[in-house]
Amino acid sequence: MALDQSFVGRSYPPTDPYEVGREKIREFAVAVGDANPVYTDPDAAKAFGHLDVIAPPTFVFAITFAAAGQVVEDPQLGLDYSRVVHGDQKFAYSRPVRAGDRLTVTSTIEAVKSLAGNDIIDIRGEVHDETGEHVVTAWTKLVSRAPAPAAEPAAEPAAEPEPESASAAASAPEEA
Repeated sequence: MALDQSFVGRSYPPTDPYEVGREKIREFAVAVGDANPVYTDPDAAKAFGHLDVIAPPTFVFAITFAAAGQVVEDPQLGLDYSRVVHGDQKFAYSRPVRAGDRLTVTSTIEAVKSLAGNDIIDIRGEVHDETGEHVVTAWTKLVSRAPAPAAEPAAEPAAEPEPESASAAASAPEEA
């Protein structure tokens, strides 16, 4: 069932603030295998002009994807999350995410499309710090896969040929 186009442009309330901690940044950097010291060492971050350690660029995905949950869980939208796969992700930064930031996300539905029976929804997440400064915009594309077509009933197996009867074999002429 195609999603309702009238949802394009709908915004959801800002999330509660998410406080970015040094340890969360460090854990994320380790998990993605990025050893850049600006993610783990406050002195290295300051040497590069930052106030504190900064987060790797994809760190904010966890925050914006959680915020997109407001869209996904909107019963009026009717998205079947059991069929959803993550299609794409993009970020546009005004400044890096820093330890100590308290971030909120406002999610807006930017596009709703149907393609080959799949529903595709684009969600924009605007991330601001507690002063209202824009930090990053994240775009998330979700694809709700079309249900599999109903299986056709299996064809009846072909009947096996009947063996020749003994009388048919006996009446057959012999070859000399």
